[in-house]
Parts: sequence; C-alpha cells; structure tokens
Amino acid sequence: MAYSDKVREHYKKTIAEIREGGLFKEERFIHSPQDAEIKVEFPEGAELTKVINMFSNNYLGLSSHPDVVKAAHDGLDARGYGMSSVRFICGTQDIHRELQNKISKFLGTEDTVLFPSCMDANAGVFEAVLGEEDIIISDRLVHASLIDGIRLCKAQYDSFKHMNMGHLEKKLQLHQDKRIRLVVTDGVFSMDGDLAPLDEMVALCEKYDAMILVDDSHASGFIGKTGRGVHEHFGVVGKIDIITTTLGKALGGASGGCVSGRAELVEMCKQRARPYLFSNTMPPVIVAAASKVIDIVSETTERRDKLEANTKYFREKMTEAGFDIRPGETPIVPVMLYNAKLAQDMATDLYAEGIYVIGFFFPVVPQGQARIRTQLSAAHEREHLDKTIAAFKKVGEKYGILGLKKKEIIEKFGL
Repeated sequence: MAYSDKVREHYKKTIAEIREGGLFKEERFIHSPQDAEIKVEFPEGAELTKVINMFSNNYLGLSSHPDVVKAAHDGLDARGYGMSSVRFICGTQDIHRELQNKISKFLGTEDTVLFPSCMDANAGVFEAVLGEEDIIISDRLVHASLIDGIRLCKAQYDSFKHMNMGHLEKKLQLHQDKRIRLVVTDGVFSMDGDLAPLDEMVALCEKYDAMILVDDSHASGFIGKTGRGVHEHFGVVGKIDIITTTLGKALGGASGGCVSGRAELVEMCKQRARPYLFSNTMPPVIVAAASKVIDIVSETTERRDKLEANTKYFREKMTEAGFDIRPGETPIVPVMLYNAKLAQDMATDLYAEGIYVIGFFFPVVPQGQARIRTQLSAAHEREHLDKTIAAFKKVGEKYGILGLKKKEIIEKFGL
C-alpha cells in the first residue's frame, strides 16, 4: 500500500502541529443565504446561531438581491444549467458575449474575456502575453493567485517594495533592456485594505515604456465615484493595460472572473490562456445573474454610497474605541492583534456575542501580523454596526487591548 502508516503519521503529526500552533483553520457551515445576518453551525453539529456577518466579500449586498436571484432563475430556465464544454469548442453563448461587452463598458476598457474565476484569469494571463524575453515587476504583497500565475510564466521576474514608487522606478530603470516590462499590482490589497497609487504607477509606466496589470477584485463595483474601481479613483480609466477582476465578490458573489483591457492582450488570452482553453466555461445561470449585477451597478451608485458611509462610520467608531486598525478608506478594516492565538480567541468570543469574524494569521498573512479582518457591506444597517462595535469593545476589554498599539500588544501576548 503506497499510503503507508508511516506516511499517514507524517501528515497526522503535521496537522497536529498546525493545531497546537494556533494556526488550524476550521470551517463554519452556513444554513442561510449570504447576507448581513446569517445562520451558522459551529462547531460542526452545534445548534444554529444567528450572527452578524462581518467577514464577507459581499460588499454591495447583491449576493441574495431578489433581482439577481430572479435573473439567475431566468437564465437557468432559458439557457440551461451548464455548457459541458470550454469556450472555443461549444461553450460560448451569446449571453457570454453580452456580459463581456457590459464589463468592458463598465470598466472603460477595449475588450473583455470571461474565465471560470479570477484565479483562473490570473493563472492564464501571464503565459498568454509574455515570453522569456520579458520581465514582470510586481508589488511584493500581490495576491497569491497573481504569484501562482507569475510562476507559470516563462517571463523573468522581479519585485518592488510594497507601494514604494521610488523602488519601482529603480526596477524599471534596471530592466530597460527587456522586450516588454509588465508592472503588476493589486488595486486594493485584500489583507490591509490599502489602495495602490495607480496614478503614480501609470506615470512611471509611461515614462519607462512599461505595461501595467491590476487585479481589482476587491474594488470592482464600489471603489471610485461610480464604482468602476481603483483606476477610476485615481483618474486613470483607459490607461490600465490589463485589469483582472472577479464576479465572486461585490459583483454578485457567485463565481467567475475576467481579463479586461487592450483588445490584443484579451485576444492573446483567448488564443493561449490555458484555464480558458481547458476549463469549462461559466454556466449560463451565473452569466445571467452577473449581467443583471452589472446593470444594477451601472444604473445607480446607491449601494456604493451606502457602503462608503458604513465604512466611514465603522472606522471612526472602532478607532475611538481604542483598536489598532489599519488606516484607509476601503471597507476592508483589519483589527491588528499580531498574535495568532489572540486573534483566534477573540474571534471565538465575538462569535459567542453574535458576530461572525475569523482570525487571520500565518500563512495567510506574514508571521507576527495576525489580525481579525472585518469587511463592511451595503447590506449592513447602522444597528448591525453598532452591535458589532459594542461586541468588539466587550471582548477587547476582556483581553485588555483597548488603547494598546503594536508594541504593547506584542509585549503582552508575544508573536
């Protein structure tokens, strides 16, 4: 037997070490639609608990919106359940083309191609548009899916310090001998909620004849005056060569992603991106629902505006309460705790208070950067936020962390 007792014990020991180190991740089972309040079974087999969901990517509250659900039903009835094929064989319907055109118009790009997920888009885009003579220069904190996509590409690789434009300029100067230079960044960095300075990055790319790719998954639909994304926020719509983003967060919350940008680069993805060529296409039910979502966010900024107000209120009140939170303006609000066990314990206590959050720690974030990442939604009402803030205060007082900064928290709990 290949899977011997010795091998089994190796993995058992590794799992035990993960658990003993306070790094074990447990799943919670949700028995309701995704919303501001959800019914959760945790631990497994326990009675259901109704909690406020402060940990979802459902930024615009559209995951269970009745118009989106209806569009999904209509798409299912009209076009079936699945395509049973990849796009270039018999996996493309006219509604795929319609959604791609809507996304291009919304983002202000020349063309768009859909992928099963943004992770697939990021896995496929680099090998499709770059070769051995080219160089990728990425921010050192880009999303894991970008890192994986870069690893699959034959292009050379370098990086610059997180959002350090001086360091980026030095790297661009260093690699002027390369055929193509591609700068890669997140639009919003999902762990800290900070915004990449795309206006400065675009200026450097123009100065040094480089392209730029932005993963805007945590921005599409709600960042910028009309929710187009970080490129709208910084006034560089039309100047981003490649945008990858997801339909699995603010834009409906189901699945699906895309590469959007220069027409030739999108076409290269259609011709060469392996996840596009060898994965089943997005099912009609999701395409139909996502198309309705684009309609909603294109017609009004009501939900985006409510999310902005919720974010401002929550950030102000949590800061006043004495928590060490990452400064910023996005609905990603990390409560910094630095110690993995503290993050786990506080998340458990908050669950008992009716607040659904999870502690983040290594390897999801760097060692010694443990936190509880809260996320705001347009589905949250003021009462949800007030109850959450009150619960955080209560639990924060229990552990004696209110008013403490990084050094003091580390001194008290260690790393």
